[in-house]
Amino acid sequence: MPMHIETLSLISAVQSLVLAVLLWAGTHGGPGSARTSLKLRAGALAVESAGWSMLAAQVWLHPAQLVLGGNALNLLAQGMSVVALRMLLGAPLRWRTALAIGVIGWLGVAWFGVVEPDYRVRVLWGSAAIMADIALRMWALLSGGPGRSSRARVVLLVMCSASALLLVWRNGQLWFDLNPPADIIQPALVNYFYVLLSGMQPLFLSIGFLLLYNETLQRELHLLARVDSLTGVKNRLALTESATRMLSQVNRGGRPLGVLMIDADHFKSVNDRFGHGGGDKVLLALVASIRATLRAGNVIGRIGGEEFVVLAPDTSLEQALVLAERIRGTVESTPLMVDGHLLQLTVSIGTAAAEPGEHDVAALLRRADAALYAAKHAGRNRVMAADPELAVRRLLA
Repeated sequence: MPMHIETLSLISAVQSLVLAVLLWAGTHGGPGSARTSLKLRAGALAVESAGWSMLAAQVWLHPAQLVLGGNALNLLAQGMSVVALRMLLGAPLRWRTALAIGVIGWLGVAWFGVVEPDYRVRVLWGSAAIMADIALRMWALLSGGPGRSSRARVVLLVMCSASALLLVWRNGQLWFDLNPPADIIQPALVNYFYVLLSGMQPLFLSIGFLLLYNETLQRELHLLARVDSLTGVKNRLALTESATRMLSQVNRGGRPLGVLMIDADHFKSVNDRFGHGGGDKVLLALVASIRATLRAGNVIGRIGGEEFVVLAPDTSLEQALVLAERIRGTVESTPLMVDGHLLQLTVSIGTAAAEPGEHDVAALLRRADAALYAAKHAGRNRVMAADPELAVRRLLA
């Protein structure tokens, strides 16, 4: 053979170490959990590099050191990679399971490597532990969640499958070959191919991991661009997107869509009295009160200052008025404690409903805003409808 096991192992060690450095260098940005997962994956590559280095330096090591130390590092790297991937996917980490797999795998390898030496059983035992780790990765990749059908998941699934097939092939060669090698360092075709292909896996797995990290980062940025930083509800952009999608459903299925424009009354006096910090607390309490009255499928967003919008699918104008009145009453009956002072907050609400064939989100919001202006003009702490006749009936009721 043109290369020795030691040479292939050294190449794999250098490659894994370089990948670890590159991944660690990329941990300066991104969401917290994603960044932590990238650091953990980099650490796993560094541990894997140490394992390959031991195999490359096997001439200077006692066989027991190579068996115990090399397999400990390999199984530790596998477990760290499992936790890193599951963390990036937002799946339960299962670190206790990964730890148990590593400990049980290493104890079996140690027993059949030092106490009762049997190379084939030792490889089988270690392979079973690695297969269990691969199963944990594939389980997370195949589970639901954001980006379930992403390209990065497909790449990682292919690599996990290839890793499992490599283990099956290696064990098959050891058990069915008439002259199997006595250990990993013995020159043999199965050892050369196993070390070569195993050494290539970190590169492809890291590429898949980075693709998944990038997808996660892009998804987080997409969400952050659509969330109001103070209240956590949708911002104007996200509201417009939701309203556009709901209007298309109205036109396809004839389902009504109610819109509520909500404004906190005399909010400037709140800021003047308690400062902007106190005003922020009041807005958070207002959002909590509004959410408490909404049903599943309703959407709330902030379009600026103390003004909020509620989108209510399957809600006619009459039903939107009922919902608006419930919100108004809830806010009025919920006194707020701000910096030790009791505050009675009220809101004015304008309502509108999508008309058949309507596609203009801006026009729909303008009608709700006009109704809100009418509610303010009529004395605040009240609900008005965009439909003048219905508004009159509501006032006379």
